[in-house]
This record gives sequence, structure tokens and C-alpha cells, in this order.
Amino acid sequence: MCAVGGMGRGWGTDSRRRPLYVGMGPSMTVKPALTAIDRCDRCGARAYLRVLLRRGQLLFCAHHGREHMPRLSETALEIQDFTDLVPA
Repeated sequence: MCAVGGMGRGWGTDSRRRPLYVGMGPSMTVKPALTAIDRCDRCGARAYLRVLLRRGQLLFCAHHGREHMPRLSETALEIQDFTDLVPA
């Protein structure tokens, strides 16, 4: 996975979303990076992990992402980790 920053076009009126390029070669897909608007599905805190599943996605804060990572890594199609953006 390779995250590429910069302002992208085509993300509606929210110009704060940056494109995230996932994969390699012709099958590359583009997903917007997580922003402060994205919230953890467990507790409502800011999300730093996006888990892509067969039937949708889940968003998690860093805490709940770490807590559920063993099970998520077994079932997820892809895990996009932005925990390096957590303020120190």
C-alpha cells in the first residue's frame, strides 16, 4: 500500500480529503484518506484505521484498532492504517 498526499479532484465539495492510492499496476484503486470527520464505529473518536470487508468497511480509532487487530487481520480484505498521523 502506498499513500500519496496532495489535493485530489473528484472528492465532492470537501477539498480536505486527499487521495489514497492502493495496490499496484492496472488494478490500483483510489480511496480518500481519513480526515477528522471520520469517526470510530466503536466509540466515536477520530478514526485512524479503515478496515475494508467483503460487505463494507469499518472505521476505528487507534485504541480500538489495536484491540481488534488480531480478529480484523483474519477477516479483512484490506487494512488502511493511518496511526502514524496520531498527534504525539
